[in-house]
Amino acid sequence: MIIGILGGGQLARMLALAGHPMGHRFVFLDPAPDACAATLGELLVAPYDDQNALAQLAQKVDVVTFDFENVPATSLAFLAQKKVPVFPPPAALQAAQDRLVEKNLFRQLGIATADYVAVASRDDLTQAVAHLGLPAILKTRTEGYDGKGQWLLRTQTDVENAWSELAGRAAILEAFIAFEREVSAIGVRGQSGETLFYSLAENTHRDGVLFQTLSTTNDPMQARAEQQTSLLLNALSYVGVIAVEFFQVGDNLLANEFAPRVHNSGHWTIEGTETSQFENHLRAVTGQPLGQTSVRGHFAMLNLIGSMPEAQAVLAIPGAHLHDYGKAPRPGRKIGHVTVHCEDHTPSLPNTLLDLL
Repeated sequence: MIIGILGGGQLARMLALAGHPMGHRFVFLDPAPDACAATLGELLVAPYDDQNALAQLAQKVDVVTFDFENVPATSLAFLAQKKVPVFPPPAALQAAQDRLVEKNLFRQLGIATADYVAVASRDDLTQAVAHLGLPAILKTRTEGYDGKGQWLLRTQTDVENAWSELAGRAAILEAFIAFEREVSAIGVRGQSGETLFYSLAENTHRDGVLFQTLSTTNDPMQARAEQQTSLLLNALSYVGVIAVEFFQVGDNLLANEFAPRVHNSGHWTIEGTETSQFENHLRAVTGQPLGQTSVRGHFAMLNLIGSMPEAQAVLAIPGAHLHDYGKAPRPGRKIGHVTVHCEDHTPSLPNTLLDLL
């Protein structure tokens, strides 16, 4: 089958790496001529809303998916008009693109979140701060990613500075949550409604960017996270892999956001499970039976941000697997990751690996 992917970054690259052994071929649409997935298929270089390029993509492929949620929903609607199946469904993308819509959807489904208030004006922000108190987090409603478009407000000076930087964009103010940990629930739903989940992943961020993920075993929050995520999957008639990020506060989970795609916190599944998130996403969108998500051990994953360590030094670490995305180094850019197989039930990254960064 020929699969079209809107986006040609590392997620598209890893989808293609999973799909080639299954006999799939790929066509990517990305505005960057050096998109790192290009070596694994045909690359159409054009903006995501270029209808000529979208029409060309529609003629070449059997099904379309996407590798990040800032693809215009109008592009998916255009492809649907061309009678090309698009998964996950456009409604999921639209909900994930707007934090207010996303939070409202969680609440409508009975999925708990932090308190939040919509902000469309300076008066709205003043009232929202009065209602929620400080500290609080101001976020743009759209296009925030990897810590961008977010401001932690601790003082009135922070409020003023954030409002100035916001520059009139629609926003949402969220109550600050002193959570114990952040976990990702990664699930996959097929076209028949078949649903499977991976073990919860425990995440650590630095400067708003995911730094490391640890797989868990028999996590006490697993069943609750699966139940909450299933509500979302069924409500959206979802097809494909989804990731929902939760904050754990005591015995409760608060949904932070969801990603309608394969996710950074699921990279450990490539080596760590019977069927990776990438293979299962492709199985789902092409209408194939889902693969088992059983774990192969205990894994830790480290993002490589800005620069690559020496490959020989990484590969000398027992249990380490290096993934180089083939992207040019740049401060703050994800250019690879390392997964490490661990022997015990509390996986951690070896100091020898951390010392390389």
